[in-house]
Formats: sequence, C-alpha cells, structure tokens
Amino acid sequence: MTAPTWPSTAAEAIAVQEELRGLVDPTDTAGPPRSVAGLDVAYDGDRLAAAVVVLDWETLGEVERAVVLGATTFPYVPGLFAFREVPALLTALEQLTITPDLLICDGQGLAHPRRFGLACHLGVLTGIPSIGAAKTAFVGSHDDLARERGATADLVDNGEVVGAALRTQAGVKPVYVSVGHRVTLPSAVDHVLHLAPRYRLPETTRAADHACREGLRDG
Repeated sequence: MTAPTWPSTAAEAIAVQEELRGLVDPTDTAGPPRSVAGLDVAYDGDRLAAAVVVLDWETLGEVERAVVLGATTFPYVPGLFAFREVPALLTALEQLTITPDLLICDGQGLAHPRRFGLACHLGVLTGIPSIGAAKTAFVGSHDDLARERGATADLVDNGEVVGAALRTQAGVKPVYVSVGHRVTLPSAVDHVLHLAPRYRLPETTRAADHACREGLRDG
C-alpha cells in the first residue's frame, strides 16, 4: 500500500491529488472478481461512521463488514471530499480478514475536476481495483439515455470522456460510473450493472450505506 499523506489545508490536498493522479491505471489488470466491497461514510456533525461491506460477486450475499467510528479531520471542500473519508475507510479496510477483489465507492473516480476522486484515491493507496459509482455527476454532461436498463451515455468534461451515465433500471435516474484504478470504463459499467439487479444503486452501495448509518446511530 502506498503510504498516505494527510494534508491539513486545501492547497496541500490539491498538491497530493496532483502527485498521485499519475499513478492511476485505467486498464483491466485483474481477473474476474470473486468478492466486491461497497464503501460509504455517514455523518452527524463532526462525527462519522465509515463502512466497508464485502459481498460475494455471484450471489451478492454479505461475506464480511467493518464499521469504524470517528471524527472529521478535514473541512468540507468541493473536490477534496476524499480527504474527509479516506482515512476512516482505510482503517475499515484494514479490519477485514479478507481483501476484496474490487471496491465500489459512493463517489467519483476520474469524473472529477482534477481526475482524482475518491475511487482513484482509494484504488491508488490500496492497489485494489476500484470504481466510482455516484448518485449525481460532479463534472461533465451527457446526452439523453434510452429508457431501458443498461442504457449508457458518455460523461464528457472539457472534451474528455471521464465516465458514463448508466441506467441500472428501466426509467430511473442514471448512476454515474467512472474509473477509479486498475479497471477500464467498459468493465466498470458492466460491473456496476451486475451489482444492481433490482434497484437503482448497486447492492454494494446499498449495503454500505445501511451499515454506516446503523453504525452512526448505534455508536
């Protein structure tokens, strides 16, 4: 794992992003996943709960989970959200007894102003293939999608394809998929669609969202 640097100012954080983004590998470097982890963080003021829930790739049944309680150590700054979440998520990942083959982050990967969102950050630091699957687009725009499940449209920012809008269920709002690390965009889209057989959001995201909210409530 690459040794993380935790900055205290926005300028320092941007410098870290600029330094690490050159390490992102947007190619498929791993075989088919057998386990996949959803990652999410819930907040109550300065309190937070970070959850990692590992699912079996085939059955989507839960294999393991880790929830870490803590406090925010970095202010909310658009484009620097990873610095609020990555430290606690890394701690949660370290508590697992297995290493997941794929990380699905509730956030952006390359679809970020500096092409280094949360999924890229976690992927580079852990070396685990990672994908951003966000509820909303942070940068870029896309053409209208067809209504059927599996319809996609390129997410384009300043002339560059940075991700894809993916309709995971017929007629629902799309999910915004982008490369994090060690995966191509077509593979990322296929993976997210596989993980969303019934609902708009992938099962990984749903499970992690529930786990971190539960952890914050019970903590």
